[in-house]
Amino acid sequence: MRFENIKKNFGFGCMRLPMKDGQVDNAEMCKMVDAFMEAGFNYFDTAHGYLDGKSEIAVRECVASRYPRESFVLTDKLTTFHFEKNEDIRPLFEKQLEACGVEYFDFYFMHAQDAEFFEKYKKCRAYETAMEFIAEGRVKHLGISFHDKAAVLDQILTEYPQVEVVQLQINYVDFDDPMVEGRKCLEVCRKHGKPVIVMEPVKGGALMNLPEEAQKAFDAVGSGSNASYAIRFAAMQEGVMMVLSGMSSLAQMEDNLSFMQDCKPLNEAELSAVEKVCGVFRDMGAIPCTGCRYCVSVCPQKLSIPDYFMCLNGKKLFNDMGLAGYYQEMSKRSGVSAQDCIECGACEGVCPQHLEVRALLKEVVQEFGK
Repeated sequence: MRFENIKKNFGFGCMRLPMKDGQVDNAEMCKMVDAFMEAGFNYFDTAHGYLDGKSEIAVRECVASRYPRESFVLTDKLTTFHFEKNEDIRPLFEKQLEACGVEYFDFYFMHAQDAEFFEKYKKCRAYETAMEFIAEGRVKHLGISFHDKAAVLDQILTEYPQVEVVQLQINYVDFDDPMVEGRKCLEVCRKHGKPVIVMEPVKGGALMNLPEEAQKAFDAVGSGSNASYAIRFAAMQEGVMMVLSGMSSLAQMEDNLSFMQDCKPLNEAELSAVEKVCGVFRDMGAIPCTGCRYCVSVCPQKLSIPDYFMCLNGKKLFNDMGLAGYYQEMSKRSGVSAQDCIECGACEGVCPQHLEVRALLKEVVQEFGK
């Protein structure tokens, strides 16, 4: 492994943490962190916008204040929603260090890069500013997280060879999807000699609760959890040095650790089962939303778009009639629903999956009514 301070190939993604009454459940997270560290893992990934700023604080309270700084590896990110010009970047960086309770980041990523965001980051000299942080000793390594086509990734890595690592969305459903180009992006990273950190290996949890026909395929080949097949698929790809998992309970942590401590590639029968599961998803037309909630952060109506899509997928894939009641209750509680979309398109501009959100919201309204 190129980065000696990273102990193993499994990382704790801090975008989906245990929650209680709208706040991070620090007691549960501390248990998860302790189990993670005791198993010999030490890589934590956060960002300023995760959980509306609560993620960085949880890292401070559950990791940085409880473990020596040299014992863990921490990644934070420069997110486009939090700066408009170069002069905004350094104060934001200082705020991130303070929120996390650390004096330096091991990795600092240019967050969610695509063709449009990349132009903004260049205009604001964001990459150059991150390199200044490295020269000052407050960042050790420069990376990017990426959500676009392979050609755009090739452009970024050509223009900025100083990038040391790339975070990619890799999961078995999207691997050959022409909208995501997971396999092609991985090939670009290998071409440039950049190791890959995988995000969304379980597709935001969508690969946990599978349709009945898909579940039969995995049940026929073994007793592993659905997460185990998804994460091991990502880990076995050439060029992948680390797989992140966004865990929200100690039980999920323990399951992940059970197969990642001695991670084995999927065997032939398991790979065949994966292909069958992909076929089920293709046939059922599931919305490939990962629940990142970037759309919510820019929606002027504050529509809970991923939750609407979760309801629609659940109805399509599992014929779960109870989701109609959940959708109505959620809408009543928030005071807005899918029908309140004003079709501004801001959500589509930031969606890493390039979803036609406005059209899909109309499907939600058609399915669940007004």
